[in-house]
Amino acid sequence: MAVPQKPTFNRPPGAGGPYRPGGNRPKGNFRGRLPQKEAEHRINHHIRVPQIRLVGDNVEAGVYATQEALKMAQQQELDLVEISPTADPPVCKIIDYNKFLYDKKKKEKEMKAKSKATEIKEIRFTPNTDDHDFDFKAKHAEGFLKDGNKVKAYVQFKGRAIQFQDRGQLLLLKFAERLAEFGTLENMPKLEGRRMLAMIAPKAAIKKK
Repeated sequence: MAVPQKPTFNRPPGAGGPYRPGGNRPKGNFRGRLPQKEAEHRINHHIRVPQIRLVGDNVEAGVYATQEALKMAQQQELDLVEISPTADPPVCKIIDYNKFLYDKKKKEKEMKAKSKATEIKEIRFTPNTDDHDFDFKAKHAEGFLKDGNKVKAYVQFKGRAIQFQDRGQLLLLKFAERLAEFGTLENMPKLEGRRMLAMIAPKAAIKKK
């Protein structure tokens, strides 16, 4: 008498054991696609409104039935991309969507780099700063400006040295003149408490090498 065999379920051909969810799933193409991550824009058959407004360089602008616009995109081997979903009807373009995303990310990266917060570097002098110290600090300030940072130069007055304000102002103007190739003096030196300040901004044309 034959011993009854335990039944197996959903065993793929050639598999070594019963089918387990998430386990030895048969390989190959499936008729239905798995859910994809939500795209940044609706494209192609994900655009389900009956009509759209088509714009762009490679089409005649106007309102089209969505199916007609899809055929136009297919003929050009491009994508129909919804760029303004809140408009009535939604605005679409026929473009290469992957290239569109690449260019968009590149532009955002460039804008982020340009909007990087400017740092303010401080350079301190005294009314009696000698030429050697002046040159040393000017070279440091030159590097700060080349990197796109602002330089706040100030002369610190201690005790009775406050009477030498004219000397401090001349020193800061000389400092700004020394850096004129790399930065622009934003304001004339002014006294704040026991400090005389001058702000020097980097020139926009200077690029970091």
